[in-house]
Amino acid sequence: MSQTLHPSKHLVRAWLERRAREFKPPPTPEEIRRQLGWGLMLFEPALIPVKVNSRSRR
Repeated sequence: MSQTLHPSKHLVRAWLERRAREFKPPPTPEEIRRQLGWGLMLFEPALIPVKVNSRSRR
């Protein structure tokens, strides 16, 4: 199983401070993930729970 790593709170706070100084609208969620490097994480599809419809069972 792979472990999900998140940036430290210091990196996130520094990023938020840089963003606060800029006079642009907030970035999209995709851009935030890209800047924080979350898009580089690998997800294992087998570990994502799938909802089973009870009507499809016999």
